[in-house]
Amino acid sequence: MFKGFREFIMRGNVIDLAVAVVIGAAFGAVVKAFVDALLTPLVGAIFGKPDFSGLVFTINGSAFHYGVFINALISFLLIAAAVYYVVVVPMNRLAELRKRGQDPETKECPECLSEIPHGARKCAFCGSPQNDAAPA
Repeated sequence: MFKGFREFIMRGNVIDLAVAVVIGAAFGAVVKAFVDALLTPLVGAIFGKPDFSGLVFTINGSAFHYGVFINALISFLLIAAAVYYVVVVPMNRLAELRKRGQDPETKECPECLSEIPHGARKCAFCGSPQNDAAPA
């Protein structure tokens, strides 16, 4: 019983997942601090009120704190924008730059204009011979 549990825990994907969770939590703290310290005050400077938690309406004695929802929504949008512009855009740009120097994986068949593997000697779609392919 313990041997199976030990094998499960020592699998690479479980260790990778644990590391990802820890790094994700740390990254979440950094992004939250960035939003709280820089972006939320910027929203307050532009719109005049960075905290909407005091907004409330009452129906039959029940208080609806819709300002808390507005705060959460603004926080979500700011965090999503920060992650997109600070992580996703630079990583996509880096991947694009890395891929630019590599040989293409596919080519276009001159007969049927289908996309085929770069090393193909015969088109899989129309059967035409590909003269530019290197012999195997």
